[in-house]
Amino acid sequence: MPTTPTPTLLQRVPPGGWTALAWCVSTLYSFIVQIRWPGESWGLEYEKSRNVHPFFMLPREQTALWIAVALLCAGCLLLSRLPVGATALLVSSALLLTNGPFHTTSIAPEQYLPVCVALCFVAAAGPRRTSLFATGIALAGVLGYIGVRLALGLAVGTSVEAVLLMMIVVAWVVGNARRRERAHAEEMRTQVAVQAVTAERLRIARELHDMVAHSIGVVAIQAGAAKRVIETQPEAARNALGVIEDTGRETLAGLRRMLGALHDAESGDAGKSLAGLADIDKLVENVRSAGVRVDVEWRGERRPLPPEVDLSAFRLIQESVTNVVKHSGTHQCRVSLIFDPADLSVVIVDSGPGTGRSTGAGTGTGTGYGIAGMRDRVQLLHGEFTAGPRPEGGYRVTARLPIPMEV
Repeated sequence: MPTTPTPTLLQRVPPGGWTALAWCVSTLYSFIVQIRWPGESWGLEYEKSRNVHPFFMLPREQTALWIAVALLCAGCLLLSRLPVGATALLVSSALLLTNGPFHTTSIAPEQYLPVCVALCFVAAAGPRRTSLFATGIALAGVLGYIGVRLALGLAVGTSVEAVLLMMIVVAWVVGNARRRERAHAEEMRTQVAVQAVTAERLRIARELHDMVAHSIGVVAIQAGAAKRVIETQPEAARNALGVIEDTGRETLAGLRRMLGALHDAESGDAGKSLAGLADIDKLVENVRSAGVRVDVEWRGERRPLPPEVDLSAFRLIQESVTNVVKHSGTHQCRVSLIFDPADLSVVIVDSGPGTGRSTGAGTGTGTGYGIAGMRDRVQLLHGEFTAGPRPEGGYRVTARLPIPMEV
């Protein structure tokens, strides 16, 4: 059944939305303090300037205000795609407000607050070089404003501008610290995963050794016994050959399960049973924190599967959903599990741009490790695998896994 995670407020509102909200609050505050300071009584004797009142501005000041709003909207819309250009638009909006409706001698900190909010998001989400360029633009806006006023012989509120420069630096430091924190957490998760995979491979190697050594020992003993009595006691020889056959089948089934687990050992599974479709709900829950909704659809008569098929189906879904989180740029994907009498079909579809992943639609000839690994896993079970972009957009992974007869 479809699973729809409930995103948090921070996930629902994009960075541009928070920047626009900061602009609305800071601009409203700027109008209020220009009319009266908080705590003062209303009255004409307390009005500081009727020119900055939103209903008494001159036409040119109203025009400057609307241009500043347009620059802000463009900057908020482009913040995620073109952070440097968006920062320049936001800086231009702040400077236009300072020299237009507010006509103050210095850039008030609240007027530059949207720039600092955007800069914090850029430093947290983007590359360090991009955030430094954006910070340089924000600093250049303040320093350029100071330089122009000094060149024209006008007064400058240097103490206020010093606070503003510190705000810019603090915004970048906070965002950069968040970026480094995420990078460190990802590095630690990778190390833990590598250690878990190593432990799992060692565990499987020990189990494989014990199982194969035992089976080969049984086969050798029974073969020797059959060789000795094959002419004098045909029935005993027939029983020994039957034991050899049964042992060989059991060992082959065990090897298939072991090789499937060894191919892609899941972190944290050392000493535990193999994963399977019963863990789909847990996988969906884990992906929720990354902001991706996974809708799971079950078709056909759901029934128990052989361990190797169950594990492979789960790993295909896990790898595909991971690719959606890392590369698709979308926040939703659909997983379909179709049970037929002779096979199980797994289809994973997302609505992203379909780039950033190795393709090979129809042939499964992608060169990426993830796609190649999924293709190899399906081929081990004599199934069919395709992966590639969809014509209407997004990416599609399809696998058909035959369900073998019980060994």
